[in-house]
Amino acid sequence: MGIKNIFLEKYNLSGKTALITGAAGLLGYQHALALLECGANVIMCDLKVKNFDYLLPEIELLNLNRNQLLLREMDVTQHEDITRLANELQAESRMVDILVNNAAIDPKVESAGGMKESTRLENFPLGQWDAQIAVGLTGAFLCSQVFGSRMALSGRGGVILNIASDLSVFSPDQRIYRKNDLPEEIQPVKPVTYSVIKTGLIGLTRYLATYWAEYGVRSNALSPGGIYAGQDEDFVSRLTALIPMGRMASKDEYRSAVQFLCSDASSYMNGQNIVMDGGRSVW
Repeated sequence: MGIKNIFLEKYNLSGKTALITGAAGLLGYQHALALLECGANVIMCDLKVKNFDYLLPEIELLNLNRNQLLLREMDVTQHEDITRLANELQAESRMVDILVNNAAIDPKVESAGGMKESTRLENFPLGQWDAQIAVGLTGAFLCSQVFGSRMALSGRGGVILNIASDLSVFSPDQRIYRKNDLPEEIQPVKPVTYSVIKTGLIGLTRYLATYWAEYGVRSNALSPGGIYAGQDEDFVSRLTALIPMGRMASKDEYRSAVQFLCSDASSYMNGQNIVMDGGRSVW
């Protein structure tokens, strides 16, 4: 085997099964494609299978056999539902080797001002705090608890990858969300929950990295920067001014990082947070 082939073999995930939460979202689908490219069997999970409807034409173009890609329902906030799916997969002789904790509620800035499902800190509803943390942080804990423990008991080891954010290492710059002609008290902001959740995921990553290390279970985090998806021109201009590379990321630019972190190419990496933000966090 040549040097090139030996190198590429480290990325080979044939025979491995990866489960991705929140997989109907923009990044979740990209994570799935990344792992499929490396030969993994991929289980894409979301709250409802119908959430994948808009992706089905693209998925069908991949011409995959039904054993390579599965679409399953799972509520990451419910331990019983996670256990149900884990038991179903076990009954089908599918052992999850790679868990990608991707599920999150990410409020976006609306073009007319304001944030979906969020308000400013002064009157941020406790219900929104509870709901967003339940999905983004508690959900990652519960999925790690169920699937990670099975990885440890299997004797095969495994990988847990938590999808965090560049906001896990710095605070949001609220100036980029501002809208002209709005009073200060209703200016849109990135909500407090997002920073708390993404920072919490780094703590969870470090904890898991040591907890099951002796059983061959590694845990790392990936912290993406902003991804361009047709956002308001003023917002894009303000954000890119904070990024040394002068642009937002394309939706597919994190695939190689996911492949690295989920494969033996990163076999000695454990408990780390890989920040890919075009240099924003170092400026």
